[in-house]
Amino acid sequence: MQSPIRTALHATLSGKFLLSKPRLETMVCLLIAMVSGRTVNLTHAACHLPGETLHASRYRRLQRFFQHVRLDQDVVARLVIEMLNLYRPIPLALDRTNWRIGSKDINILVLAVVTRRFRVPLMWTLLAHQGNSDTQQRIALMQRYLALFGAASIKWLLADREFVGSCWMNFLNENNIPFVIRVKESLHIVLENDKVVSLSTLCRNRRARRVVHSFEGRLPETATPVRVAIKQLKTDEWLIVMSNRGDGKAALNAYRKRWGIECLFGDAKTRGLNLEDTRITDPGKLATLLGILALAISWAYRYATQSMGRRTIVRKTHGRREKSWFRVGLDALRNSLHTSCELALKAWSDVEPKRCFRA
Repeated sequence: MQSPIRTALHATLSGKFLLSKPRLETMVCLLIAMVSGRTVNLTHAACHLPGETLHASRYRRLQRFFQHVRLDQDVVARLVIEMLNLYRPIPLALDRTNWRIGSKDINILVLAVVTRRFRVPLMWTLLAHQGNSDTQQRIALMQRYLALFGAASIKWLLADREFVGSCWMNFLNENNIPFVIRVKESLHIVLENDKVVSLSTLCRNRRARRVVHSFEGRLPETATPVRVAIKQLKTDEWLIVMSNRGDGKAALNAYRKRWGIECLFGDAKTRGLNLEDTRITDPGKLATLLGILALAISWAYRYATQSMGRRTIVRKTHGRREKSWFRVGLDALRNSLHTSCELALKAWSDVEPKRCFRA
């Protein structure tokens, strides 16, 4: 029943990845199994592979795939952009996700698309250590993106308090990348009168809730001015962001989209494809798995766009949506794979319908 889908996926991916026919067929089957079974665990995914062979043989087939295949992340990123029709300046978010497999720490630096509808990983770096990434790792990841799409494709680069530093912000300014980064209260800044103060000192006399306090300054080791916006949250915590574009309110509104990458990690894990079920710890194999995961997420979003059209997801009484755009697409896609494959095939093969998206 899934033969037409496998044929369509094979036709698309054969023009993108330089893989032999057996390897490409395994990749296609794994992509379908990942969506159908909602897991990246190879033991479970092997149950969804076609054929009459023994389970052990199918499992070994998947193991050999990850042993010999390394997907080109640049090709995956281009394919994601093409599948979701994201040929416009888009917000990007930079963050890490980490978990443990036995005594092994899995730590991944991810650059993701975070539009109003779509939250998809574009590029990633497997970190060989625990904790935060360093400046060179972030710069290397962004340079790979810039080599493919250029700075003009970035509407905002959004990041949390981990992603600060003079060298890092100098790189963003030199490459004309608009950013909004949350910073800590302990950070020191040089004001227009050349006075160096900590942000906690500036916050001390600004207690009015729901008021955005905005001013210009620069980091001690940079010459480029930045706009700092401060707002006190309902929890009495300070939200402080630093940006090189626009005014304070625009920066704070843009920063709200950063939460999309946290939702992406949930979609990739417990709320979606259960990424943490994998037993793979090798960085090269994990990078290949993440590439297939990105294609699966994009397929689910295409299905949601095809099935929902211009309708919106119903809000429940507490004000939140009944489901996320991703879960609408994933649930309907899985149902189509288990019943009639026509809609799943249409979601993969047809031209992406045009919608009035707000980035």
